[in-house]
Amino acid sequence: MAHRTIKSGYDNLVDRLNRSPQGAPPSKLLNRILALLMNEREASLLSLLPIKPFTAEKAARAWKLPPARTQAILEELSGRALLVDVERNGVSVYALPPPMAGFFEFSLMRTRGDLDQKALSELFHQYLNVEEDFVRALFTEGETRLGRIYVQEPVISSDQAAYVLDYERATEVIETASHIGVGMCYCRHKMQHLGRACDAPLDICMTFNGSAESLIKHGHARDVETAECLDLLDEAYERGLVQFGENAQERVSFICNCCGCCCEALTAARRFAHLHPIHTSNYIAEVDVTDCTGCGKCVEACPVEALSLVSSNDADRPKKKAARLDADVCLGCGVCVRSCSKESIRMAPRAARVITPVNGAHRYVLMAVERGKLQNLIFDNQIMASHRALAALLGAILKLPPVKRAMAGEQMRSRYLAALTKRA
Repeated sequence: MAHRTIKSGYDNLVDRLNRSPQGAPPSKLLNRILALLMNEREASLLSLLPIKPFTAEKAARAWKLPPARTQAILEELSGRALLVDVERNGVSVYALPPPMAGFFEFSLMRTRGDLDQKALSELFHQYLNVEEDFVRALFTEGETRLGRIYVQEPVISSDQAAYVLDYERATEVIETASHIGVGMCYCRHKMQHLGRACDAPLDICMTFNGSAESLIKHGHARDVETAECLDLLDEAYERGLVQFGENAQERVSFICNCCGCCCEALTAARRFAHLHPIHTSNYIAEVDVTDCTGCGKCVEACPVEALSLVSSNDADRPKKKAARLDADVCLGCGVCVRSCSKESIRMAPRAARVITPVNGAHRYVLMAVERGKLQNLIFDNQIMASHRALAALLGAILKLPPVKRAMAGEQMRSRYLAALTKRA
């Protein structure tokens, strides 16, 4: 007789996480991470929550708990940054964030006495850097990426500056945000616990809009004014850090100021360079080999090893070196330009413009389409047998070759699809 394996609350939460476009491959390490962040009862409750934002009333129905008890649990989980909560028209709306960018980072955005952050950091490192399945799935599945690179605005020449679109400017994200929060850099804080952090600034992780509102409210980020955030951006420029932010044009939720040695996104960019794990900026570095002295400063500055020193092929100076760019690897961040004292490097527009989703919902839907999870967004109430059945049916249909080709078409990748799924 076959025996049914009884799943733990953590296993059920992993299943729930993997119904979202940004999942988390099952692993014993992942269950150990979850066990540090929450108890099994809390994991079971989180596993029942919808993918799309929900109210306390909807959570109470899913949990079959009284409203007052539900509200208390939601507040507790939000206070530990396992949920994000924002106020819309006087009503609190909640969402279970993905592991990344989400509750993994939130757990290390401040020092906390309620968590063993050293043990957590060690588990994160093992899960993300040794097992590798999570990072590979997060950064290389599909065509639409989680994040994109912002070109450093000061390195753009004055004649090109007029052509930099508003959504391509980190300064525009800062100046138009409804809320701005600054917290610890998750990556460097994690490496600090491992004894391997660099000396780049720690208190420089930027969150915006709804995410910032929730993190500020519960003390995971500090509320800052626009001027201070712009000063931090200037400091990041000066320290040669790369601006990696949410892949969206509107209401961007985060911009990380990344170093090549600690940060997960740039590590993925090097490890999976041929798979293009990060959307580049719309600019690319160009090296003037006639002026290049071969000093190697740009090679040292590049966080993804897109530059190298090669022979300059100068017959008069056979030992002379010059910088060479691997265009397939270049992120278009502009860090190399600032490092070049001879002004031998400039940023030039890419031949083909990189397409950026309109907003987070649009990106989320595109990722769902590409990863075969659109049915989970449309039939979101998985505690209902009818929704589970319809999701399974639609999932099977979407896997058929003609449908897959249609879903990959430009029409289905349009803004209309994001609006349609919001209403579903």
